[in-house]
Amino acid sequence: EGLLEKDRRDNQNIGAHGASDILGRVPGGGPVTLLTHCNTGTLATAGYGTALGVVRALHQRGSLSRVFCTETRPYNQGSRLSALELRHDGVPVTIIADSAAAAAMRERGVQAVVVGADRVAANGDVANKIGTFQLAVAARHMGIPFYVAAPSTTCDPTLASGRLIPIEERPGTELTHLGGVLLAEPDVDVWNPAFDVTPHELITGGIITEWGVFAPSEVCRAL
Repeated sequence: EGLLEKDRRDNQNIGAHGASDILGRVPGGGPVTLLTHCNTGTLATAGYGTALGVVRALHQRGSLSRVFCTETRPYNQGSRLSALELRHDGVPVTIIADSAAAAAMRERGVQAVVVGADRVAANGDVANKIGTFQLAVAARHMGIPFYVAAPSTTCDPTLASGRLIPIEERPGTELTHLGGVLLAEPDVDVWNPAFDVTPHELITGGIITEWGVFAPSEVCRAL
């Protein structure tokens, strides 16, 4: 029960720090339009959420215009879970295909990208749900700040860089089948990594923790 309360408190602090930092970058102080990936909310944590905690904090302040939520293929954690949570909380959310993210940044006024993390290496490289790396590349090209929201326990100072983070590979049927229906040639080769690593230099907004917002290269040392 103590861990449950600590996790909620840490996530609420992550949300508050992230919301303040994002609003400080926006002319006029908001409201802001965000884009997020995968599920980082109450269904992924003990309560409130990390990246979705930032979304919730902005919404509670009346400073959120809309959040674009990627479907997060192939397992659809974004459309099945994140969108469900946000709708439940009355947060304005729009689901987009993963392949529409760069277009949404350009055409729908996205002002920041906020994602979670499964592990942060000593140099600030971050492992997160597959598709995060390409979001960071697109955000860098568009000049949009890219944030990672994660508790301090996610930092792993024993790993010098993200290249040392083991990446899970999941069954190919997640890509070739939907509801038991085969969608691809039955013997086709499939590569289905569950995560990718985003280099620290692409995390332009910073890494948001319960202690504040840090430059990626400083976060593990600071914590």
